[in-house]
Amino acid sequence: MNAMIPKDHPRYESLMIREKLVNGFKAGIVCTEGLIAHGRGEAFDYLIGEKTIEPATMATKVAVAAMLAAKHPVISVNGNTAALVSDELVGLSEKIGAQLEVNLFHKTEERVDKIIHHLKAHGAKDVLGKRADAHIPGISHERAKVSKEGIYSADVVLVPLEDGDRCEALTDMGKKTIAIDLNPLSRTAQTASVTIVDNVVRAIPNMIKLVDEMRVLPESELEHMRTSYDNKAMLEEVIRRIKMI
Repeated sequence: MNAMIPKDHPRYESLMIREKLVNGFKAGIVCTEGLIAHGRGEAFDYLIGEKTIEPATMATKVAVAAMLAAKHPVISVNGNTAALVSDELVGLSEKIGAQLEVNLFHKTEERVDKIIHHLKAHGAKDVLGKRADAHIPGISHERAKVSKEGIYSADVVLVPLEDGDRCEALTDMGKKTIAIDLNPLSRTAQTASVTIVDNVVRAIPNMIKLVDEMRVLPESELEHMRTSYDNKAMLEEVIRRIKMI
């Protein structure tokens, strides 16, 4: 980390996130387009006060309830998430019994290999994505190529920092999609089954904390969370809060 950033700097946390992404870029994990995407997301983080707001907390609980009920949950990993929350992704996958799969828009075999190696260096035992032997219908770019035993056959897919068309295509395949997206207006946010409007560096740790708390809840309570949740209403509430600033 950059020793030049003092801990008493008012933007310390934000600057450290940027530093992680820059280091990820230098390591060949993050692409240049990922740096631009982060800047766009960071602007929305300002609008929600750089904190987990109540609608995001509710969506996170529903997301965890969905993953606990899943028969085959998968966590999709791109360069930015690998650079920012690798330990947390591995921890969540172990707690929830979900597979990790690397899936990239700006895909090269070298980047896939580096991200897989990076995740394994942070404790992952098995990471899919090297062998893309299935295709998501209706998508022409590289993210359509997925593992048959992973994303393609999953019933619930956590898709942090997602491309809207793939999120929509996965939803159209009948999968429950859980997005982590700071932009409540994006196609990803609008087409996901559950959208957590929060920074991924807060959302994944929040999910980990909730797993143990919610695992002991009666199934009837978890089922009520899943069936009564309205993603459109949640997004409207987030937008309403942003307008009030």
